Amino acid sequence: MRDALSLVCSRPRVEDTNQRIREAIIFGFVGGFVKPNDMKHPEVLFAKYVQSRYGAGVHVGIFGNHEGTKAIEDLTLFLDANKDSFLSADEKERTKVILFGHSWGASQVLSFARELQTRGIPVALTIQVDSVKKFGQNDHMVPANVARAVNFYQRKGFTPGQPLIVPADATRTNILGNFQMKYESHQVNCDNYRWLSRVFNKAHHQIENDPQIWDKIASLIDSEVLSREVESQSVSSTACGRYCKHSKVAKN
Repeated sequence: MRDALSLVCSRPRVEDTNQRIREAIIFGFVGGFVKPNDMKHPEVLFAKYVQSRYGAGVHVGIFGNHEGTKAIEDLTLFLDANKDSFLSADEKERTKVILFGHSWGASQVLSFARELQTRGIPVALTIQVDSVKKFGQNDHMVPANVARAVNFYQRKGFTPGQPLIVPADATRTNILGNFQMKYESHQVNCDNYRWLSRVFNKAHHQIENDPQIWDKIASLIDSEVLSREVESQSVSSTACGRYCKHSKVAKN
């Protein structure tokens, strides 16, 4: 499973102060009935990688797809800089909010963004990976408080992903793309799932474990979090330690 982050962990690390990293909140939502501390899932490992990459200037959280209330409380507490239990307009807008998720977690991403919209909190970027609609949710239409959104999906197995996301307001939201992934020509390691899931719903788990997906996600998050000053300077490459191992992966 750690192969999933092989490309991510070979990326140059940012070795700099927090002044050169934009303040951000990055929340991930896991799929199905996965627990947010389950280290067998790349979403959980990716959250740890992101925290280690950007340091204290970025607040990272990982949640179950049913933990929207907990995530709201966490986000609100972080945004409330003066701790007066009230979010001013400046507090709502000073921090970039980035959301990512897989399966039901991807559906929760848009649901969570809508909740933030009701509170007047903008979202810089939403990332959906093989989104599977939860009952009562809409994983198709991106709310107008989201600046940029991207959707990665596949169409095989019992739970094919949402193939199309659209903006509620095209003047406010830029859909970066709906990208279909296909795995007939190469394999992705899904050993973090039991054989039954690998046999009958393999593609849904292949996209979750695809190193190229996580590398693209990391690039998108870098584009939001890193300032031009950081992006323009050379940074050294270091190992990712216990979060991943390097491996050669096939191209799509």
